[in-house]
Amino acid sequence: MTHPPVVPPWRLTRTLAAAGGLVGLAAIWFCIGLIHPTPPVVGWLPLLVAVPVAAVTSWRAAGLGRGMWRYASVGITLIGLAAGGNAYDYFSGNQQGQHISGATAAVYIAGLVAFLAGLMRIPGARRARIEWIRFGLDIATVLVTVLTFCWHLIYPRWESWISDSVGGAITVLIVLAAGVICVFAFVKVAFTGTGPIDRRALHLLALTGAVGAGGGSLAPLLADKPYLNTAHVLLPSTCLCLCFAADRQLRATRAGMPQPRPVTRRLSVMPYAAVLATGGLLLFSAVTHSADLVVIAIGSVSVTVLVALRQAVALRDNALLLDDLDARQRELAHQATHDGLTGLPNRTVLVHEITGALADDPRAVSVVLIDLDDFKEINDDLGHAVGDALLVAVAERIGAELPPDAVLARLGGDEYALLLRSGDHAATLGAIAAQLRRPVHAAGHELVVEASVGLAPARAGETADELLRRADVAMYEAKGQGKGRQVSYTAEMDQRTAEQSRLAADLRTALDTDQLYLLYQPIVAMPGGELYGVEALVRWTHPERGPVGPGVFIPAAERTGLIVPLGSWILQEACRQAADWLATLQDDAPRTVTVNVSARQLREAGFAEEVEAVLRRTGLPPHVLTVEVTETAVFDGGTALTELRAIAELGVNIALDDFGTGHSSLGLLRTCPADILKVDKSFVDDITEGGQNAVVVAALIGICDGLHLRAVAEGVETAEQAAELYRLGYRYAQGYHYARPLPAAEIEARSRCGVAA
Repeated sequence: MTHPPVVPPWRLTRTLAAAGGLVGLAAIWFCIGLIHPTPPVVGWLPLLVAVPVAAVTSWRAAGLGRGMWRYASVGITLIGLAAGGNAYDYFSGNQQGQHISGATAAVYIAGLVAFLAGLMRIPGARRARIEWIRFGLDIATVLVTVLTFCWHLIYPRWESWISDSVGGAITVLIVLAAGVICVFAFVKVAFTGTGPIDRRALHLLALTGAVGAGGGSLAPLLADKPYLNTAHVLLPSTCLCLCFAADRQLRATRAGMPQPRPVTRRLSVMPYAAVLATGGLLLFSAVTHSADLVVIAIGSVSVTVLVALRQAVALRDNALLLDDLDARQRELAHQATHDGLTGLPNRTVLVHEITGALADDPRAVSVVLIDLDDFKEINDDLGHAVGDALLVAVAERIGAELPPDAVLARLGGDEYALLLRSGDHAATLGAIAAQLRRPVHAAGHELVVEASVGLAPARAGETADELLRRADVAMYEAKGQGKGRQVSYTAEMDQRTAEQSRLAADLRTALDTDQLYLLYQPIVAMPGGELYGVEALVRWTHPERGPVGPGVFIPAAERTGLIVPLGSWILQEACRQAADWLATLQDDAPRTVTVNVSARQLREAGFAEEVEAVLRRTGLPPHVLTVEVTETAVFDGGTALTELRAIAELGVNIALDDFGTGHSSLGLLRTCPADILKVDKSFVDDITEGGQNAVVVAALIGICDGLHLRAVAEGVETAEQAAELYRLGYRYAQGYHYARPLPAAEIEARSRCGVAA
């Protein structure tokens, strides 16, 4: 939200002190003249200083979009010259008392016209037709009131005022012109707007016109004191008001360009004040006439006031309703551009800010995407209230490390975006990373979070959307490298992303057109190599590319979310095949069929129910199925571990794959309902050479025996490895030494023979 500049408080300057001192001296001398005749020349002397001071101060207030003050400076200068002409008329004997010559009057009027021309140059706000009509009626009401008062005050004195010369009539015109300036200034402020002019300064300028009109109307009262002139005190006072107005403009200009005043629906008091004033005049005039006229006047005024009050109450209620509607509209507008949870700007605002920054200096711009790692697990395990509190706390942590010209936005979910315009971007991101590594307090929980960060520096000619896309590519590259990583965008990432997108699209087609199939790698009993079970492995033959390896399409499926439907297809197909083997081979069928399940599948609420449904549809006994997961998938607990326990309760076996290569926490063996421990190939490769790997393999078989787990050695490729594993106590293994992954028909053939190789 943009706030108007704060104008420094008023303080007494040398200019204001000089103008105020001249007014004080002129007023004292004028009051003395009302009591006792004074030398006329003294009354004109303050004008020699007051007018130049006001003209210079007003000229200094002029600037960009504020040329009105130059007109004011010219206007007060002309009025000062007219005052000099007035003095000349008096001392030369051409005019007496308050009367002035035609030439002097012309200069007075020229000065007033300059003021009006300046006011006319102020740009106003656009208004609807109905607003102009309403405003015109208000002004008409005020004008009728002013004319009524003028008639009441001037008519009895008109003949005596203008009988001596035409100058008296011109004096009346000057007074009326000053009054018009006053009214026009207030009209400008109240309705058409002030443009770059400070509103308070224009109020003071209107006061200048009011002083001029009010003082000029007192001229007939000095008819018996020809040595006095209203200009003696009136013009210094007018100059003082102009100095105050110009000083206010100067202070407002230094504080910053005035902001547009918000539209309000305050009740206009002008017509009601006019009604009250006219009613008061009517009552005052009626007192001098009959009692009957007094009663009628009182009744008329009372009815008018009551009707006006009723309308005022109705208008006030309407104004309150409209103000409430405006507040709701502003709230909706804010909601449309800001995140409801954190209050941060949303993507719309961010794109606008990036576009502006790129237009200014693209070389200094970078866009950063920050995505919290494992946020879904926190949300699922601790609840949405904790997740929301974490999002707010993280937003505060990030915002605390940003430079003033940066923009922080929330794009949805657990994803934040940064616009960095200047400074050391690497230092800023380093500070943010350090903040996020500290425990975050969220709804009574102390949470440790990590984030994947993608950075995209801008280049000339880029758009906001393109910059955001590149930051997104870099962020997903960081996620692919592991948790808590920070990656800057490179062109090679686009190539990999495009390839993965094409691959994912083809994989979606493959799921629908039977391009996928399963091979089964035997799991054998040692030392003889008898077939014990199989592990289902997915393969893909692309109609154009040919065979596509799992190491290529599985990461693409993970990134795009296709791993969930792909995993469901593998589970369904493997269970169907295992049920067929049981039906045809009976006791010779593989005793277990192992299906790999990804961490993404385990995080899907209801995955255990899906496993149960597949077993029910295929008729496969639960103990034949083995669900194989990596230790990293369940190391952090949460939904994955909950689903895994539910699967174990169905009677399905649980195998921990690649054990020893991830977090390797032995505590996991107590919390995870594992039945089988699969020792990773990296430990088996060097087992015949002794060393640390042999020690780990020997220790793991001891753990499995103690916890009553079945140990399976993976990646056995030589007879020497098989012999050493058997010597250490291993009784189950799989690897190329026994058999490569085979089609279902070959597994069936070998099952009848009872061997895997």
